[in-house]
Formats: sequence, C-alpha cells, structure tokens
Amino acid sequence: MNCFRYKIEHDWGFAPNPFHGTLTLATCKGDIRGCKELRNGDWIVGFGSKSMGNLGKMIYCMRVDEMMSFDQYYKDPRFQCKKPIKNGSLVQMYGDNVYHTDKSEKPKRKFIQDECAHSHDDWSFYQEHYDRDTKCDKVLLSNTFYYFGDHCIDIPDEFSYIRLGDTDMRGNMKYTDLKGKDKEIQAFIDWLSNNYELGIHGDPCNWKEFNLPKLDIYED
Repeated sequence: MNCFRYKIEHDWGFAPNPFHGTLTLATCKGDIRGCKELRNGDWIVGFGSKSMGNLGKMIYCMRVDEMMSFDQYYKDPRFQCKKPIKNGSLVQMYGDNVYHTDKSEKPKRKFIQDECAHSHDDWSFYQEHYDRDTKCDKVLLSNTFYYFGDHCIDIPDEFSYIRLGDTDMRGNMKYTDLKGKDKEIQAFIDWLSNNYELGIHGDPCNWKEFNLPKLDIYED
C-alpha cells in the first residue's frame, strides 16, 4: 500500500473534484496519476500550503478505488454530471470531466479540452494547463474519501510521518518514505475513519473569494 502526499496551491473543487458522490483527480498531479507504482487501494492525501494560509492541514484524503482513461471517464454515464457548465452553479462550473480524444482526420492536439476551469478567463484554450493535465491519460476515482476543504484539519502528532510541512518542497509528491510501512499508513486511516464520516465536510478553500452566503450549496 502506498500513501502519496502533496501540497495544494489552489483548491477550487476542480482538482480534486469531490462532488456527486465520487472524488475524482482528473487534472493536475500527472506525477501521481501516472506513477507506475500507483495501484487501486493506495491512498492520496492533499495538504494545504502557504499560498492558501493552511500549511500542514489536511484538505482531503482519498483511497484510489478505480482508474480509467480520459475517454472512458468522458463517456461513462455515471460522470456526465461532472462535465462543466460555465453558467451553472459553482459545483457545475468546476466539473473536471473535460478531456477526450480528438477524432478529426488531422487533429491539432491529441485531446480536446472542453471549456472549463483550466481554460483562460474568457474560456479560450490554455496551453500550459493542457500540457500539464494531459501528461498522463489517467483519471483517479474514489468513493472512499474525506474532503475537508475550508474545514481542513490538523493531524495528531502521532501521525506526523503523514504530514507535509514547510520543509517539504512545494508541488512535489512524497510516497517512497512510507514504502513498506503499511501498518503506519493503516493506523492513520483507522484514526481518520474512527473520527470522521466519509464524504464532504467543507467548501473548496478558494470559494471564500466568492463571498458565498451561509447556505447549503450542494446538490446531493
């Protein structure tokens, strides 16, 4: 069992996308999505960062329950709800089901990028995001997840080996330091499951910029 950990610089509900009952990592973090050692049953933990003012706090934790290609994700009836609607609710706007194969005779690019949160502000194509996202043709899915968002939590000191802090490099993932330490990883997961229910516990951290009213915005 592996436990991949990394720092999140922005949290808009796009990467990861925790909505509609399945947490998905379909964009960004190609180093994790494309890791040859990644298996179903591994865990991924996203921590806060200085840029969001929540360094060291856990934003989400997911077990990898399923993996599929962009095309499989795009066509799967379960995840049509994750295709973005640019004039919809915030949940709809930040849908992450955005990449699929270009079937044209002379495609300009291998994948089509639908208008989404990784487009420019005017919804035009964004090359830098495209290059990073399509580095790996793999989507990670979890029905076993804890998403805390702006209610991100501290991890007890006894599990400090899971935590990422100031000395860990920004943007990079860690997992090799916990290889072969299944008991330690499981102890952390047991603590998490004994203290928190599965699912969503907060809004995406950056949604505070929208000055939302204190309402239940979730569709589920």
